[in-house]
Amino acid sequence: MTEVPVVSRMPRTRTPASIAASLAFEDVHHSYGAGAESVRGVTLQIAPGEVVALIGHSGCGKTTLLRLAAGLERPTSGRVLLDGLEIAGPHTFVPPERRGIGLMFQDYALFPHLTNLENVMFGLRGLSRSDAERQARQSLDRVSLGQLADEYPHMLSGGEQQRVALARAIAPRPAVLLMDEPFSGLDRRLRDTIRADTLAILREARATCLIVTHDPEEAMRMADRIALMRAGKLIEVGLPADLYQHPNSLFAARFFSETNEITGTVRGGRVETPLGLFEAPGLAEGTAAVVCIRLPGVRLRPAGYCIPGRIVARRSLGVVDLFEIVVNGLEAPVLARVREGGDHTPGEDVGVDVDPAEVLVFAASEP
Repeated sequence: MTEVPVVSRMPRTRTPASIAASLAFEDVHHSYGAGAESVRGVTLQIAPGEVVALIGHSGCGKTTLLRLAAGLERPTSGRVLLDGLEIAGPHTFVPPERRGIGLMFQDYALFPHLTNLENVMFGLRGLSRSDAERQARQSLDRVSLGQLADEYPHMLSGGEQQRVALARAIAPRPAVLLMDEPFSGLDRRLRDTIRADTLAILREARATCLIVTHDPEEAMRMADRIALMRAGKLIEVGLPADLYQHPNSLFAARFFSETNEITGTVRGGRVETPLGLFEAPGLAEGTAAVVCIRLPGVRLRPAGYCIPGRIVARRSLGVVDLFEIVVNGLEAPVLARVREGGDHTPGEDVGVDVDPAEVLVFAASEP
């Protein structure tokens, strides 16, 4: 079915609040059979009511960590705790249905033979039928789908199916909600709307939430904190603004920003490059370094000013224009994202200036 943009205005019913719980991983390891470890010594504390995004490239272990919290996998070693109580560990394993944790899958996992109302009621089997139906209808109303309660999932668009899955996840009022790539199947315009609505519901429900995603923008828009994973390990955990503005590693800088990378050597606390001298705080004299210049930090000036360059390509990306600029001493063109590109054309000589606030410098030895 063709996707129809959803207006970000929910009904006046409010999401019933959950009693939020903390979720913690203590030195958790996991491996599938005799293969390499999929999770390697992860320690992470999530506060009650906090929204944390677990982010990283495909295969880094983020979904496995989610499954460990849900009880769909057992840790090889380490502990998983819910409100300070061990739910998985060396001598403990609480089954998924007894954890009070909601799980929303990437493919929504709706039952095609059940109506939308029955799908939402499926997780409310501990209630009487009348109470379950009332609670399920309330959840469907909250995601603007009360009028489609008696329809079937195949009759809905992808965005509507996603909202049914969300209604089913929040209906039992879980203390913790786990979401695995919940918006990846939606087109970009619809995704923005559904994300905003979902975050509003999470805030109203006050449930603790762990969201798995590979999209840095999604993580920064939704999460209170971001946990970045690589090859089964946590690399950095922090506020979205801190991970973007002050990453502690070259890997994190590359993950959250598109950059021009120029190698050089630290001399007198700075790195000399064809684009200028840049401060290298914390790096010892003689260290091989990588200067990362974010694309919005490259500015175009009239020819004769700053560093001489020549435009070799210009492409409109809508809000901004992407320029490729050849600079003497650099093998690859410098990329620049310019909001107001003016009348610059390929073949034109320009000056290239760099905003120091958009520059990050790391040791080249970092992987």
